[in-house]
This record gives sequence, structure tokens and C-alpha cells, in this order.
Amino acid sequence: MGKVKVQITNRQRDVKIPSGIRLLIRRCCNAVLQAEGFEGDAEISVSFLNNQQIRELNREHRGKDIETDVLSFPLGVDGHYDKNPDTGAYTLGDIVISVEKAVDQAELYGHTLQREIGFLSVHSMLHLLGYDHEKGGLQAALMREKEEAVLESLGLTRDVTYVVE
Repeated sequence: MGKVKVQITNRQRDVKIPSGIRLLIRRCCNAVLQAEGFEGDAEISVSFLNNQQIRELNREHRGKDIETDVLSFPLGVDGHYDKNPDTGAYTLGDIVISVEKAVDQAELYGHTLQREIGFLSVHSMLHLLGYDHEKGGLQAALMREKEEAVLESLGLTRDVTYVVE
């Protein structure tokens, strides 16, 4: 695996981004690429949004007028990606995360925000690499297995990331 550049931008002001989250996202992106045996340098863009911003993107790009936790915008097709002419790195795509929704889901599921952001990052990276769970079945099960394997490799397993009262 080559070098991985993860450009992270905070485009919301509703939730303070905890320290360590940016590093966690970079680790998640690297771990997915390593697990998938990705060859070459790669570039990924990650943006933090609020619920309203992600709702607008969801409506515009997917025709769904509702906020969601994460959206992935792959730039490759069937494992073929454009190369950044300046860096020679493959441009994999964009990930947008609603931090508001991530906070709500972490609370709902009883685990840490780190686990939730880690899951959303890994999930989206797999989408950038061509995985799809929307139709269910074997592809969805395979994607879920890969998500958990990567999260486990990062120490973000379900059993150690839940908040104990």
C-alpha cells in the first residue's frame, strides 16, 4: 500500500469535534485500504456536516429528503480510479459525515462517539471501493463482515466501545 492522504474539513459549527477524531478517521481509511490490498497512493476527502447540510445533499443526490449519518461519493468505477496529475495518487472520492447524527446514534446504540465515527468512516470507505449494501443479501453481509473486521483491527470492537453506566 502506498501513501494515503485524507483531507478533512469541518463544514459545520453545531458540534465540537473531539480531539483524536481526525486521526481516527485517517487510521480507518488506511486500515480499509490495507485490508482490501489496495495498491498505490490514494486521496480521500472527508467533510463534517450538520443534519441540515447532509439532508440537502441526500435530497440532491439520492432523492431522499431526510438527514442521514453519512454519504459516500465514489469517484471510481469497477476498481478504476482517476489519478491526481499533481500527486499521482488515485482519487477515491468524498465522504460526508453528519456529526450531529453521529452523536445521536452513539447515544442511541450505547457506544462511544469514536466507535460511531470509526464505523461511519469504514463503512464509507468500503462504498468508495465499490461495496454496496443497498440491495441486501450476500453483498450486505459481506460488507458488514468487512466493517467489523477493520474496526476490530483498530480496537473498536463492539464489546469494548460501549459506554457502561
